[in-house]
Amino acid sequence: MKPVNKAELLRNLEDRVEEHISEAIALFQNLSNADLNKPSPTGGWSIAQCLDHLNSYGDFYLPHIEKNLLHAADGNTSEFKSSWFGAYFTNMMDPETGKKKYKAMTGHIPASDLNGPKVVGEFLRQQEALMDYIRKARNKDLGEINIPISISKLIRLRLGDVFQFLIAHNERHMQQAKRNLMGAKAAKIG
Repeated sequence: MKPVNKAELLRNLEDRVEEHISEAIALFQNLSNADLNKPSPTGGWSIAQCLDHLNSYGDFYLPHIEKNLLHAADGNTSEFKSSWFGAYFTNMMDPETGKKKYKAMTGHIPASDLNGPKVVGEFLRQQEALMDYIRKARNKDLGEINIPISISKLIRLRLGDVFQFLIAHNERHMQQAKRNLMGAKAAKIG
């Protein structure tokens, strides 16, 4: 993998998280519980299920990121180089490069009837925390901090790779939730 400018990478990731926060507020925050839990017209997850799935990943990764950032020494590096494994996982989840559908891992499969407004609120809280961690990472070496992955605590990814994976995964399911919203609106009109 080719090294990238760390400041640019973090700015880009911060912009994407900010976009997810803005979209969640504008599109989902004021929906009724019934609308948030309405199954997708194509048989997929509801908006609440999409966001709850993302929250389950946040529940795993955010505490690990926080703890590792807190204990990491400042690192004055200007570049970040993804590991092969980290780039693979990110590309797999990124909606632009990973077109294949994947089955959700056990422990990350959302219930079918959720408290939708609570799920949206938790998603927003987690995105704000993620934004804070990205900002705190500016003074850290993204390649030196290693975070366990949710499918095996024995496998660890570089912090820069974890940020990229999480945000690509968030983008994938935000797009799914937005398609559900558009499908529900089209069904009401039709």
